[in-house]
Amino acid sequence: MNSKVINTKPGEIEYCTIGKGIPVLFVHGGHSNCFETICHKGFDLEKFQLITPSRPGYGRTPLDNNKTPKQAADIIVELLNYLSIDNVIVYGISAGGLTAIELASNYPDKVNKLILASAISKKWLDEQGKTYKTAKKMFNPKVEMFIWGMVRFFSGIFPGMIAKSFYPQFSKKTIHKLNRDDIKELVSTMKYFNSKMGFLNDIDQSISNEIIAKIKCPTLIIHSENDNSVSLEHAKYANKMIENSKIEILNNEWGHLFWIGNDSNNSIRKTIEFIQEYNVST
Repeated sequence: MNSKVINTKPGEIEYCTIGKGIPVLFVHGGHSNCFETICHKGFDLEKFQLITPSRPGYGRTPLDNNKTPKQAADIIVELLNYLSIDNVIVYGISAGGLTAIELASNYPDKVNKLILASAISKKWLDEQGKTYKTAKKMFNPKVEMFIWGMVRFFSGIFPGMIAKSFYPQFSKKTIHKLNRDDIKELVSTMKYFNSKMGFLNDIDQSISNEIIAKIKCPTLIIHSENDNSVSLEHAKYANKMIENSKIEILNNEWGHLFWIGNDSNNSIRKTIEFIQEYNVST
């Protein structure tokens, strides 16, 4: 899958698109970009057009002045206009949650449905906390290329070791012998990871209560009680604030990455069923 870069009034934006039919816009999480495909699992490419932009600061989309979730949403809407897409289903993942929320809140005519998957829905990390301070050091643009380069290098040699070391970042479940296919899927997903300027920008983002409360479209909030990256409190908060929402709480093996594992079919099925409950005009 190849990406393209277009120039819009707010700036350049990179994107990938595949399939045909109902348009689904994926707002990727931290360390990712438009080549993220793990969340595409379960989508029939004869029925769905899957559009994934690189959020500002990731991939070939420069951060420039598009630092807020609102500004990220604005440039994504420019992409949709360029693609002549009138309305979409927005699928917000992890750190992409705030941008997805801004899209649904500020562009109700563009967004038919919203899915928040393992997504943040408010300020994520405590600036005085250990996780925030560690992230500031590890994912500084001067350091992150080296870190992800080393992860990719050792993934090719010792994939099981890398998967085992990352597993506690995603899941609260006790570390155990991991399935070979799950290891392969994780390593395949991580090979495109780069934090660039995007992740440090993500951990400083927040939105107001008024923005999330404005969302009126049908919303599915799907989150794992075993998520060790984004607290389940984010899902509960979104469910409380979004009037027309329903929440699915998972008890899955891989926690944050509920697209991996033998139990992933359940979460994927719930997502596709939610989408198909409503016929979206294209």
